[in-house]
Amino acid sequence: MTHIPALLPKRLRAAADFGRVVVLFGGESSERSVSIESGRNVTEALIRSGVQAYSVDGVPALIECIQSGACDRVFNIMHGGAGENGVVQGLLESLRVPYTGSRVLGAALTLDKIRTKQVWLSQGLPTPRFERLSLGEDVTGAAKRIGYPLIVKPSLEGSSVGISRVFDASQLPAATDLAQRYGGELLMETLIEGGEYTVAILSGTALPSIQIVPAVGYYDYHAKYLADDTQYVCPGLVEPHDADMRALALNAFHASGASGWGRVDVMRDVHGKNWLLEVNTTPGMTSHSLVPKAALQAGISFDELVWRILETSLPNAQGRSS
Repeated sequence: MTHIPALLPKRLRAAADFGRVVVLFGGESSERSVSIESGRNVTEALIRSGVQAYSVDGVPALIECIQSGACDRVFNIMHGGAGENGVVQGLLESLRVPYTGSRVLGAALTLDKIRTKQVWLSQGLPTPRFERLSLGEDVTGAAKRIGYPLIVKPSLEGSSVGISRVFDASQLPAATDLAQRYGGELLMETLIEGGEYTVAILSGTALPSIQIVPAVGYYDYHAKYLADDTQYVCPGLVEPHDADMRALALNAFHASGASGWGRVDVMRDVHGKNWLLEVNTTPGMTSHSLVPKAALQAGISFDELVWRILETSLPNAQGRSS
């Protein structure tokens, strides 16, 4: 039986106390299509709860909305790009508009997988061996230093966009070409062979872990958002192993400056060691998404989850940096 620390009671009982809530979705990143579905689901949940909520697509529309005086706070569900790299957070800070999730530092740092791993290493947290590669650097030499099998991915993308598993040198050129389509630096890291897990974080509490079991291959974009045969085991581990993974994920979340809510991805190797992969500060809220699955296991419905995430926009929200 997995023991989850009890979340504090909801801070607001009256939906009207949130004021007019703008759900920011869409944008221009590679994760736009996922964000559109997340935005629709979040907006509908807020309306069901009696919140005066409506959605806008992208930063220019958000600015227009704020300038018109029709926005009291923002539920940010714009995945990737400006929604997660600190741009939206900085904009809303400067305009003094409350918003959900991590602030500028946590958002900007965690979208950059390389810098996040550097912070983790400085704190003694386990993450796979990696190399940071700029355009034109010796990819072959880096692969030899890391050793096969390995992963090649863009450092600034989410949702498994641009990621390749590389088992020998013949696969390296195609993997590099794919990752370079998305701009920025490349991250090359050791491929940890074992179980894939994720841990959702909500207001300073780590929810039950989820083990992800794709029907075929590994947890790529298709398995995340399109396939109906991916299995999700929650909790993903028995105690005390689940508690250990949750504690590690929460530590990694806070070390990277993230706050409010989010998700930490972890690999567990064949020897039972946990390896941190990345932090997502604006996870998906679709029918295939993982945070709602973990919340449900903890007794939190989708509508209550959305309400609690909205509460991370309140002053002094638990688990949020000041």
